[in-house]
Amino acid sequence: QVQLVESGGGLVQAGDSLRLSCAASGRTSSYDVMGWFRQAPGKEREFIAAISRDLGSTSYSDSLKGRFTISRDNAKNTVYLHMNTLKREDTAVYYCAAKGMQTNRFDYWGQGTQVTVSS
Repeated sequence: QVQLVESGGGLVQAGDSLRLSCAASGRTSSYDVMGWFRQAPGKEREFIAAISRDLGSTSYSDSLKGRFTISRDNAKNTVYLHMNTLKREDTAVYYCAAKGMQTNRFDYWGQGTQVTVSS
């Protein structure tokens, strides 16, 4: 099992920046990719970005690339999401997830952290 804990959410103003963190523990050798997702009220969960543990290869949602950046610190088993020029529509619960090496699916999820952007 892998446990994921997000932190760094909060209330910010439009135009601000914010960095979310996701710390992994447990069988951290069982995943090879970590990602960030978000879900706004009344909307489906949305993919934001993912990063591989080994090479640090990244992938992004086309609509968010440029404002959001994913990074990792393997020594700390932590993944970050750097969010710039936040907008009201970025208000959502942000989740990190880990993709199991055996299943190639995002099997492990954190509890989420709320980000609220006010105008």
